[in-house]
Amino acid sequence: MIHHLFAACEFFNHVLILKINDRCIMEVMRWVDSRTGAFNWNFATNLHVDKGECSDQLQDKEGKVRSALQHVVKYDIEKENIMHPIELPLADCIISAWLLDVISKDPDDFIRYLRKFPKLMKPGGHFIFIGCLGQTYYTIGKDKFHALNYDEEFARKALVGEGFVIDRCEVKMRNSESDLIDYKAIIFIAAHRE
Repeated sequence: MIHHLFAACEFFNHVLILKINDRCIMEVMRWVDSRTGAFNWNFATNLHVDKGECSDQLQDKEGKVRSALQHVVKYDIEKENIMHPIELPLADCIISAWLLDVISKDPDDFIRYLRKFPKLMKPGGHFIFIGCLGQTYYTIGKDKFHALNYDEEFARKALVGEGFVIDRCEVKMRNSESDLIDYKAIIFIAAHRE
């Protein structure tokens, strides 16, 4: 997923993407390098432009994201230092979009993984959390995968418990049905590290 990077690139000129597996890294790099067979993210670009903008302006938006993406790096969430052996500068902002939902087996896992993010951030750095409330599964192809079921109160308490100050929290209720996923709402939390 790269759609959240269109907004991020309005504020940050240097973006680093952390991915868990090599396939994800390859797919992002195919798009960044405009290679044949890369996933077409035009629908996401269209969501981030004014209706009156022409195709050149759409390409400029994508170009801005491509030029801001400095690195796509593999990490291991199970390690204490998830980037080991690489040493990165502390981040101004971290966006976690649906990651904790799918890698956490239970609430304790969610907290344990969340605890790793403040260590990667500058004091006062921003944390943007996007997740699904009330979700228990998602489907890829014919395979159904577990997702952690949590509510808004849990997400808020988890972030505050790990030293984040919540600046804004929005919940958008689901407005369409699909057998591919069973969430009830999407939560967006903007927070900063104390």
